[in-house]
Amino acid sequence: MTSPRARLCSRRHLMHAGGCGIASLALTSLLDEERLRAAPAKPDLSAPRRFDTLPKSPSQPARATAMISLFMMGGPSQMDLFDPKPLLEKHDGEPFPGEVKYDNVAQASSKIFGSPWSFSPRGQCGMELSELLPGLGGIADEITLIRSMHSGVNNHAQALYAINSGRSLAGRPALGSWLTYGLGSESRDLPAYMVLGHPKGLPTFQEDHFTCGWLPSVYQGTLVRAAEPRILNLDPAAGLAGAPQRRQLDLLGMINQRHLAEHPGAHDLAARIASYELAARMQTAAKEALDISDEPAHIRRLYGVDEADTSDYATRCLIARRLVERGVRFVQVLNNGQSWDHHGGLISALPKLCRAVDQPSAALVADLKQRGLLDTTVVSWGGEMGRLPVRQNDAGREKWGRDHNTYGFSQWVAGGGFRGGYVHGATDEWGHKAITDVVHHYDWQATLLHCFGLDHARLVFSRAGVNATLTDGQDARVIRSLLS
Repeated sequence: MTSPRARLCSRRHLMHAGGCGIASLALTSLLDEERLRAAPAKPDLSAPRRFDTLPKSPSQPARATAMISLFMMGGPSQMDLFDPKPLLEKHDGEPFPGEVKYDNVAQASSKIFGSPWSFSPRGQCGMELSELLPGLGGIADEITLIRSMHSGVNNHAQALYAINSGRSLAGRPALGSWLTYGLGSESRDLPAYMVLGHPKGLPTFQEDHFTCGWLPSVYQGTLVRAAEPRILNLDPAAGLAGAPQRRQLDLLGMINQRHLAEHPGAHDLAARIASYELAARMQTAAKEALDISDEPAHIRRLYGVDEADTSDYATRCLIARRLVERGVRFVQVLNNGQSWDHHGGLISALPKLCRAVDQPSAALVADLKQRGLLDTTVVSWGGEMGRLPVRQNDAGREKWGRDHNTYGFSQWVAGGGFRGGYVHGATDEWGHKAITDVVHHYDWQATLLHCFGLDHARLVFSRAGVNATLTDGQDARVIRSLLS
C-alpha cells in the first residue's frame, strides 16, 4: 500500500504553494508552548535540546528587558560630535606631535584637524556636545556618554565583528542573537530580533550585522524593509486565502512534525518549522506593528516623520518603539553602506547625516520615557570605530576627512539601568586614544548582558564540544560605574 507521505506533495511544494499562513498553523505551536510552560521541574535530560524564543528568566536580577541599537556603520567622528578637544583648534594645521596609525596611508596627512563645529554644555548635567546634535542636547540628562571606547581593530569588517559579536572574526553570533538565545521574546506574534533596514540598502557587510552565526537559526535577525512590502513573502496568494490555506497548512504542520520526530536534534529544521509557525501569527501582528498611520500628530512631529530630512529615520525609530511595546526583545536600526566613513568631504557630509538621525534618535528616548518604557529599554547609539585627529585627503578644505580610529571613540546609551547625565572615561588631549576608564568592546558586551540579568561567562552555547560565549574567554568585566 502506498504510504500517506508518498501520496502527498513535498513539504517544499506545499510551503511554496501555501505561503506563510494563518492561525491554524500556529495552533500546534501555541499548544506546545503551553505544555512547555507546564513542564515538570526536572526535565528529561536525555531528550534532544529544544531551541525556541519562549520567554526565559534571567539568571540574576535584571534592569533591562529590551534593546534598540541605533548602529552607525562607518565610524562617527567623536571629536566633531561628542569629545571636544580645544588643543585641536589651537594647533589646527600644525604637524601632529605623536604617532598615528593610518588605515589609508596613501591619503594620510600629519596635519592636525580642529573641529569646524562648536561645543556647549547641555542639560542640567552640563554635558558638552556638538552644535550638530541639538536633539541629543535636549536629552543629555538621560544618557551615558562613553568617551573611552576601544577595540584596537582598525578595519571596518573586523571592527564590526568585534563590537557586534565579541571578536574580530566573521561568522560569530551578533549581540541580538545572544540576547534572544538567553531570554527569548515576550511576543509570540513577532520575531524576537528585528532589523530595520535603510531605503538605500543594508550597511556594508550586509547580514553580518544580524547573523545568528552558529547559534540555531531561530535566533537570526528578521530583516524589515524600509518600503512595502516591509517583510517579504508574508501574505498568501489571493486564491489561497482563507479555508484553502488553512487546510494546506494543517497538512503541512502534520508532515513537519512527523519529519521532525524522525530527525531529533535537527536544530535548523526545528527553527525552520518555528519560523513558519511564527509567520502564521505575523500576518496580522506585523502589519499592525509596522503601520504608524495611527500615531497622533504630536508624536509624528516629535520624531520628525513628516519632515524631508528626518522622515526615513524618524519612521524607523518610531517603528522600533512600537516593536518594543509589543514585546520584541532586540531591534536594530541600520544605516546604508558606510555612510559615517568620512575619509573625505567631512565638513559637508557630517551635518547632513546628523540632521537625518539626531532628532529621531532623541525623540525615541524621550518617547520611551514618557511611556514608562525607558527604565527597561536600552537605547544605544554608535558605530564600530571613531576617527583620527588629523586631516586625511589634504587637497583643499572641502575634501578634508578623517581616517579610522579604534583606540579611542565615543558612543552613547540610555535607559535599561544606565546612568543619566553621565560622561564616562576620556581620551588623550588630542582625542586619539582612550586613557581613562577605558571600555573595551567586550566590557561593553558584558555590561549590557548584566543589565539583562545575564552573566557573560555563563551564557554559553556548546559548539563542537566547547562552551562558546559572546565574550569568549576575554578578560571582560561589568563596568558598574556606567550603571545607576
